Amino acid sequence: MRTILTSIITGAAIALLSAQVWAADAGHTSEAMEHAGKAQAHGEMGHAKEALQHAKDSLTHAKAARDDHAAAHQHMDEAIKHLEEAITHAEAGHAGEAAKHSEEAMKHMRHSGH
Repeated sequence: MRTILTSIITGAAIALLSAQVWAADAGHTSEAMEHAGKAQAHGEMGHAKEALQHAKDSLTHAKAARDDHAAAHQHMDEAIKHLEEAITHAEAGHAGEAAKHSEEAMKHMRHSGH
């Protein structure tokens, strides 16, 4: 039950907090945020393998968004650092720590304005 509730809350938070990103039609940033949210949710559920794959997918899109939007470079760099940490922790089986870094990555993506 807790897993389902966590998934629903995470999905709703992503949708609400990403509205500005979607409105700006920033494809890579929205994809990066979507995968980071999934990485966070899987990490909180203890699914390191799934958290790892979504963190890697998010990292790919975050790097593309950084390259597309030079003004957002600083925040995307921070997001990338946190996604790399999420990957490192997920590879080590530390799902909870991976979730924390995925969450921080999403905060920086939101602040990037794209």
